Order: sequence, then structure tokens, then C-alpha cells
Amino acid sequence: MKPRITVLTLGVDDLEKSLAFYRDGLGLPTEGIVGREFEHGAVAFFDMQPGLKLAIWSRGDLSHETKVPLSPPSSSELTIGHNVGSKEEVDAIMSQAQRAGAVITDPAHEAFWGGYSGHFLDPDGHLWEVVWNPAWDIGD
Repeated sequence: MKPRITVLTLGVDDLEKSLAFYRDGLGLPTEGIVGREFEHGAVAFFDMQPGLKLAIWSRGDLSHETKVPLSPPSSSELTIGHNVGSKEEVDAIMSQAQRAGAVITDPAHEAFWGGYSGHFLDPDGHLWEVVWNPAWDIGD
């Protein structure tokens, strides 16, 4: 298998609420909800970096599509890492997320390994890490 991840899909409870959080609150570019004409098809895609999209899809529809029983969500199963270029950018994004309705679980702080990071939960409990790693050149 070649390492080629192109879409990260998050199961959400309220597609409209999650769309507003990511589009209006965090400012991620999207065409909005598409696929409403299909049963179990309504989804929204957000452009991340070239070659990568974030998708939000109803948890029930995701369960139906994958044939995996719907289970209670757990925030401790996965984190989505958003790497930035400075400590100040970590602080700015954490503030933006909180204004958008995120729950700050771990305020931005100096990390034991020399970086700077913080964590927040989106409206559906998906855990995000905003992090500056001095050893990584993320470019623009």
C-alpha cells in the first residue's frame, strides 16, 4: 500500500452544526453540504492542504455505509494534529476554536518535548491538537 491519505471523515451528530463550526467558526473552505439527493449521502468536504480533504458525515450514515454498528463516540480514540509555524499561531487558533464553540481540554502550553501545543474538542467531541514543533518546517 502506498501512503496516500486523501480524506479524513468525521462522523457527526448534526451536519448543519458541524458545518457551521468548521466553515464559519474555523474558516475552513467548503462548498457546503452536497449529496442530499442520495439516501445516506449528505456530506460536506473542506479543503485542507493540496491533496487532503476533511469530510463531515452523519454518524448514522457512516455506520450504514461501512456496516459497522453505531457505538457511543469516544474522544480518546484519535487526535487530528494541526501543525502551525509559531507559538503565537497556536494561541490564535486555540482562541478562534473557542470562539467557534470548541471546548478547550488542554490550553496551549510548552510541551515536554520542546514544542508548544493545546487541545480542543469540536461540537461532536473530535479531539484536535494545535501544535508548533520547532523541528518541523511546515512551509505555507
